[in-house]
Amino acid sequence: MISSPFLSTAISTCGGPCQDLNDCDGQLICINGKCDDDPDLGTQICRKSPPPRAPTPSGSCQQFGTLRCGSQTYPTYKCSPPVTSSTKAKLTNNDFSEGGDGGGASSCDGRYHSNSERIVALSTGWFSNGSRCGKMIRITASNGRSVTAKVVDECDSMRGCDEEHAYQPPCKNNIVDASDAVWTALGLNKDVGIVDVTWSMA
Repeated sequence: MISSPFLSTAISTCGGPCQDLNDCDGQLICINGKCDDDPDLGTQICRKSPPPRAPTPSGSCQQFGTLRCGSQTYPTYKCSPPVTSSTKAKLTNNDFSEGGDGGGASSCDGRYHSNSERIVALSTGWFSNGSRCGKMIRITASNGRSVTAKVVDECDSMRGCDEEHAYQPPCKNNIVDASDAVWTALGLNKDVGIVDVTWSMA
């Protein structure tokens, strides 16, 4: 195909040849005969920058709203921090038996569970509409001990303060709510209340 020097209808993308602004696509500009990002606009369409760092929990998952429990208000979340090979979380203790502080039956199977089972409930975002039901996760404590546990329930980050949730406030967005058996296997004292751990899919 023969191109005419008088026809410049072709639009160049990143690194493509150009003579003026009209030769470059979108917000790109012509620099030294090649289409590139516009420094004045701060565009980074052409930049081969390294992938962004994993966002922090606060940056990756914004608060959805608030829930009032009596005189207190609590943040609600539909999402959780991204799951990695070493996802930071807060380990809490849950009684999965009937009449326990877990409230209603487990949402994965509609049953109550013995606290001698290695089971967990995950914050709403990590629970992912039940897609992790029955899956095994690996939890690692700062003492180096780790254990696998089955996901059986959601630690609801959107709702709470009602009978179904044992009148407890909504979970934070980074909770692994574990049975006594998980705490014991990790060599942790459940009376501490909350412990920093990491977890991943097993």
